[in-house]
Amino acid sequence: MGGMSVSPRTAAAQRRGLRRISSSLALAIIVALNGLVESSTVVAQTWPTKPVKVIAVFPPGGSVDQVARILAQQMSIQTGQSFIVENRGGASGSIGTAAVAKAEPDGYTIGVVFDTHAVNPSLIAGLPFDTLKDLTPLMLIGTGAMALVTHVDQPYKSFAEVVAAAKAKPGGVSYGTIGAGSLGHLAMAQLGNQLGVEFNHIPYRGGGPLMNDAIGNQVPLAIGSVFLVSPYIANGKLRAIAVTSAQPDPKLPGVAPIASQGVPGFAAYTWWGVFAPGAMPSALQKRIYDELAKAVKAPAVREKLSAQGIEVTGAPPAELDALVRKEMPRWAKVIKDNNIKSGD
Repeated sequence: MGGMSVSPRTAAAQRRGLRRISSSLALAIIVALNGLVESSTVVAQTWPTKPVKVIAVFPPGGSVDQVARILAQQMSIQTGQSFIVENRGGASGSIGTAAVAKAEPDGYTIGVVFDTHAVNPSLIAGLPFDTLKDLTPLMLIGTGAMALVTHVDQPYKSFAEVVAAAKAKPGGVSYGTIGAGSLGHLAMAQLGNQLGVEFNHIPYRGGGPLMNDAIGNQVPLAIGSVFLVSPYIANGKLRAIAVTSAQPDPKLPGVAPIASQGVPGFAAYTWWGVFAPGAMPSALQKRIYDELAKAVKAPAVREKLSAQGIEVTGAPPAELDALVRKEMPRWAKVIKDNNIKSGD
């Protein structure tokens, strides 16, 4: 027995009905999407309507903590809402960053990170977040140079002399850093690779212990941020022999960059940035960036940040994202080539 036949007229009517349903559904989707866009725009325009948590991903007292507090104070003044700093230190900043990544992308949790942000994916196994996918970049606050320093009683007067000593006695030239996997550690490891020399790394638990041994002549060389080492250069206990910036650093006049001491093109910078949870609406991202950009333009803020050794840029989200994407593979290669482990 054959199937039921449908007349041409009926079939045409069915097709018209389907088109009407499809058109209605499409219209409903468009209306819903427009509603979401309008809603996110309104949220962005009215932000903030309640206190904002600012997670500093390192413990109190360090540069990340200071930057977070400087920004929070100014943002509170600008918006009339409280910006409350919460320190969530540990694991090179990854614990605090994980807290940011897991928060709602509603603008009421943001985080201030350090250059370790681009190193951690290669250094720490099993990070509980995806550095590129689970965070929304807001602003690159600024960058800073590092300086290679030595005790004034040590013989080194230039980076070239350090390299010559390392070539004469492989592994015989020691240098200290603020910790394993720190930017100073990675920069020296990369320099060793490029120059074909072996330096002996001595990791410390932070800048204080490193400087104590440096000024006590217990470690012949140390590398740290210009902000960290400058007071000891000023009081005559340490001598700077190179900076990691591409150009001379104005805070250390007369100190030549490594790039001009036999390693053309070399540069390594510390940096500070602000991130929010991933999937943040673009309108809200822009709103927060605009407020942050206004904050870093305030003379008092720029002065305080500069005192932390920061060259303030206030760069937009795209530049922060580009920096992270550039730094991650660079340091990943150094970590792999030198078999660097967290806690080494």
